[in-house]
Amino acid sequence: MVNRLSPSDAMFYFLDDSGSTTHLGALLILDPAGAGTGADADEDGSATPPPATLDYQRLVGLVENRLQLMPRYRQVVREVSLGLARPVWVDDPDFDINFHIRRSGLPRPGARVQLQDLIARVMSRPLDRTRPLWEMYLIEGLADGKLAILTKTHRCLVDGESAFEISEIISDPVPEVEPLAEDLWMPGSPPGATYLALGALAEALSRPGDLVDSVVHGNGIVSDLRATAEGVLRRFGGIVQQLTDSAPSSPLNSASTSTRIFAVASVPRRGCAKIADRYECTVNDVELAIITGVLRRWMLSFNESLQSGDTVRVVLPLSTRDPAIERRIEPDGRLITVEKPSFVTDLPVGEDNPAVRLAQVAGLANRFAHSSRRLSMGPRPLLPELGVVPFPEFSSRAFRSLNQRSYNVPVAIGTGPVSARFVAGIPVAEMFAIPLLMAQRALSISVTEYHDNLQFAFMADRGVLSDLYAMTDYVTDSYEELESTY
Repeated sequence: MVNRLSPSDAMFYFLDDSGSTTHLGALLILDPAGAGTGADADEDGSATPPPATLDYQRLVGLVENRLQLMPRYRQVVREVSLGLARPVWVDDPDFDINFHIRRSGLPRPGARVQLQDLIARVMSRPLDRTRPLWEMYLIEGLADGKLAILTKTHRCLVDGESAFEISEIISDPVPEVEPLAEDLWMPGSPPGATYLALGALAEALSRPGDLVDSVVHGNGIVSDLRATAEGVLRRFGGIVQQLTDSAPSSPLNSASTSTRIFAVASVPRRGCAKIADRYECTVNDVELAIITGVLRRWMLSFNESLQSGDTVRVVLPLSTRDPAIERRIEPDGRLITVEKPSFVTDLPVGEDNPAVRLAQVAGLANRFAHSSRRLSMGPRPLLPELGVVPFPEFSSRAFRSLNQRSYNVPVAIGTGPVSARFVAGIPVAEMFAIPLLMAQRALSISVTEYHDNLQFAFMADRGVLSDLYAMTDYVTDSYEELESTY
C-alpha cells in the first residue's frame, strides 16, 4: 500500500518552479551564555559547571534521535508516470543526515544584517527534489557569542495538526530532556516507476463491482464524478466571488525573481498590550496597525502621496479575532501554523493619523471576520476529489493566475504565545517564523509572540522590495508612533 500525497500536499509540490519555491522555516537564536547560569556552586565549593554548548555533532545527534517522530523527513517524493495519480512518499534508500544538516558561519562582527543576508541566500535556493525536502543550518559567529539554527522545510511536509516543522521537534519546553530510545531505521525498498503506474491504474479500478452499483444505485464512480462536478462549481463560484472583490492593484502582487530578501524586527508585547488597553482593542489589532504603518512608510518611500482611502489587502488567521478557536486545541502557541481558517481584511495605509488608523484596522477586521465573502480556507487544489493529477504544470499556472488578486500580502500570526524553548539545553533567546512566499506575491509577513516580544519576520522578492531592510526600522517607527498617542 503506497502512501500518497494528499491533494493539498500535491498542489504545493507542483507549485514549485524556477520562479517560486514553496518552503517555509524557522530562525532560532540561541544564547549559550544563558544555559546553566544561576546554578549554585557544588557543596564542596567547586566551580559551577560551564554553560552547555552546541556544536555540529551534537545537533546532528539530537536531530537523528528525533527523526523517529517524523518519518516523512526520511522520505522522498516519487512522481507517478503520466500523472496517473498523485505522487507518493517513499523511504530514501540513500538518506544522509549530514547532507540535510549543514554548518555555516558569519564574518565578523556577526551583525544582524549579515545573518539576514545569509538566510535570504539559503531560502532563495530550491530544495533538492531527489532527497527529503528539508535542510537545517547551524550558524556560528553571531555577535555576543550567540548561535542560530535555520530550518528550511517544503510546505508539503507540514500539513495538518500532527505534521510539525522540524524546528518544533528539536526544541523543548524544559532544558533537561531525556533522549528517545534508540530507533534502528531501515529504509524500505523503493517502488519502481512501472509498479507505481500499474498501482495507480489498479487503484482506480479496484472496485469493479461498484461500477455496476453506481449505475443502478447512483453510488461509487458516478456519484464521485457528480460530487466532483458540484465541488468544482462551488470552487468556481468562490473564485468568481473573490475576483469580483479583488485586492487593490499593487507591486506587492508582482514577482520578478526567485531571489529572496529577509528581515526581522521585534517590539515589546507589554507596550502593545498597553496600547490595546488604551484604545479598547486587541494586541492583534495593534500588530496589524504596526504592519499598516510599515506598509504606509514603504509606499511613501516611492510614492509622494497616498489617498485617504488607499488600502492594502491582507489574509490572516481567523483565530486573530477569536483566540478560542485555536486555544481550545492548542493551549500553547505553535511557531509554524498552516491549514488554518483565514479571512481577508483591508489595512488603511492612506490614513495618516495613527490612532485613527488603529481604530479603522480593528473595525475592518471585526467586520470582515464575520463576512462569508471574506472567509478563506487558504490555497486549495481545484480538483481534490480526483486522484489523478493531469498536466500539473498547467494546473499550477491556472491556480497561480486565479489566486493572484484575492489579496496583496499574507500575514501569518501564531496561535498564541510560544512558551520558553530550549535546544539541547540551550535557551532560545529569539524565535522567528519564516513565512511562505508563493508565486505572484512579493511580500509575506509573520508575527510570533515569544519572550514577551512580538517578533516580526519579512520575506520578500528582492527584485520588488530590495529595500526590505528598511522595514525593520519602520516596525520600530510604527510602534513608537502608536505609543506616543497616549
